[in-house]
Amino acid sequence: MSTAVLTDLLPLATTLEPEGLLPARQQMALSLGWHIVLACFGVAFPAMIFVAHWRGIARGDAVALGLAQRWAKVSAVLFAIGAVSGTVLSFEMGLLWPGLMGEFGDVLGLPFALEGLSFFVEAIFLGIYLYGWGRMPPRQHLLMVIPMAIAGVVGTFCVISVNAWMNAPSGFRIIDGEVTDIDPWAAMFNGIVVLQFAQGLPQASPIASPQRLQR
Repeated sequence: MSTAVLTDLLPLATTLEPEGLLPARQQMALSLGWHIVLACFGVAFPAMIFVAHWRGIARGDAVALGLAQRWAKVSAVLFAIGAVSGTVLSFEMGLLWPGLMGEFGDVLGLPFALEGLSFFVEAIFLGIYLYGWGRMPPRQHLLMVIPMAIAGVVGTFCVISVNAWMNAPSGFRIIDGEVTDIDPWAAMFNGIVVLQFAQGLPQASPIASPQRLQR
């Protein structure tokens, strides 16, 4: 492509980019970058706590039990901070990208709803686990960690599912510019979600133009 053609296309590309797109992307990137770090701890800590707590019970290891208790306290603090950053992200999805959520909210609603339920399950059992030290039978107390670990993995799968859907949209049809024939389960279990979940390295790509996402 010649330099002259590129010069002619540059003003058109500039006019097509909606105002505020770059700040919106920067704000979302900052919020996500902070939340992802906290979410990783939230997913990993329950499994780590379970191993330490199980070792403490099975082998009578007081050091392992103390470690599990300390990790649980750290997990609670990180969970609380992560809840705040996650709430910010939920607002940003609607405020910064109304075109995406307005048109495809019904398609993406299921994984977002399940992710929210997973969050509450993890919060409930984390509270029971923290309160249960010295108040519950040891083995019953240990079992409280399992729902936490499962909820963390399910929530992660739901978020990756949305990202995978953005790379391989499915579960809907567009007829006359309207999103119809919505199948939330097909959208959630799209063609590449298992691959992305197994890799753990989701890479987002746009499914619509920037103008449509912010309109």
